[in-house]
Amino acid sequence: MTLADDAIQWYDRNARDLPWRRPGTTPWGVLVSEVMLQQTPVVRVTPAWQAWMTRWPTPADLAQDPPSEAIRMWGRLGYPRRAMRLQACAVALVERHGGRVPDDLTELLALPGIGTYTARAVATFAFGQRHPVVDTNVRRVVARAVAGEPDAGAATTAADLTAMAELLPPAPERAARASIAFMELGAVVCTARSPRCPECPFAAVCAWRLSGAPAPSGPTRRPQRYAGTDRQVRGLLLEVLRHATGPVPRQRLDVVWADEVQRARALSGLVDDGLVEALGSDADRFVLAGDADRADVQQL
Repeated sequence: MTLADDAIQWYDRNARDLPWRRPGTTPWGVLVSEVMLQQTPVVRVTPAWQAWMTRWPTPADLAQDPPSEAIRMWGRLGYPRRAMRLQACAVALVERHGGRVPDDLTELLALPGIGTYTARAVATFAFGQRHPVVDTNVRRVVARAVAGEPDAGAATTAADLTAMAELLPPAPERAARASIAFMELGAVVCTARSPRCPECPFAAVCAWRLSGAPAPSGPTRRPQRYAGTDRQVRGLLLEVLRHATGPVPRQRLDVVWADEVQRARALSGLVDDGLVEALGSDADRFVLAGDADRADVQQL
């Protein structure tokens, strides 16, 4: 038995019932889930994914709507530029691939907003291909079980991809199953702070556990602070714009945050990122990206 075999057996018995893993999920559904899951917990993604797929079950459905609708639908999921990237990706899928998600890794990488991890994840989980799919959870599992390290580095490296590739079975479909199994292990068992080692299928052979499960020697990474940051202010500004029925005057945005300098910086950042458009010669009114060209806005 290999680590991959053990992981697959464990996964077959213990995998969470997530909607994007169910039979019949389209490659588009897998792609949407992977974008939403970036830096966002599953519990928050699940209802957002279901609502998104109900409204836009295909790339062509989303491509017909402006970016503003994607931003609105994104709600408070966080990192709203992902919504814009998904809308741009949908447009590219329609223009380049007839509205279908390609199964070729190179073509996936060429899509707007699709990076190395997402492209590999879609090729693997949607099409059953053999690619090393490495996120924070996978890197932690491999670092502990194979290398005996308490944790992995801050970012995925070529060495991480090589280490994972060496663990995958030769057959593509089984390799894809192993990839999702390793990821699930890191998410629910081999967690960063409170690993449940007795429940792990690698417990008897894990190099880190056999060495006494030493704590990390470097500084502990702390969760990013949210309260009082520009991210919070950006979210408050977007919340007003999402629910507006027309252009929002600057004065209405001024009331969402008392610190004028920080508020102006956050609003300017939203404009620079393309999430918000400024209207008027004095840029004194604002709409979500794509709403400036809509007839109902132009008439106001």
